[in-house]
Amino acid sequence: MPLTPVDIHNKEFSRSFRGYDEDEVDQFLDLIVEDFEKLYKENFELKERISMLKEQTEYYKSMEATLKDTLVTAQKMADEVEVSAQKKAELIIKEAEQEARNIIENANEQVVKIRLEYEETRKQIQIFKARFRALMETCLQTIEQETSELSGEDHQG
Repeated sequence: MPLTPVDIHNKEFSRSFRGYDEDEVDQFLDLIVEDFEKLYKENFELKERISMLKEQTEYYKSMEATLKDTLVTAQKMADEVEVSAQKKAELIIKEAEQEARNIIENANEQVVKIRLEYEETRKQIQIFKARFRALMETCLQTIEQETSELSGEDHQG
């Protein structure tokens, strides 16, 4: 068991014939008690301080572990978000490419349809011209025939 200031203070020595001066020994013991008591209190305070610092160290170690876990989780989440964003970007690009192909296909179909309509209209115009020319020629022949008949009647009469 460790020695305490009270143990030193209460220590009684047996008396002998040629012993030390009792007052001198008591004064010296009082000085030892005083210094020992200071050291004892300081030692006690330092032990408490060490205990408190150990608790703080444990607290900070716990916080450090929590922060590490949080950082690992945040990094995983960031990686997942990045992968998800990459997949979404690829999907958007594929959809845009498909839409572009559809637009081009529709435009090509419209071009073909317009060309067919143009060709059909051009044929109709040629047919109309040919019929109109034939009609005009028929009309012209009829007019010439009637004119020639009228001229022949004028010469006869």
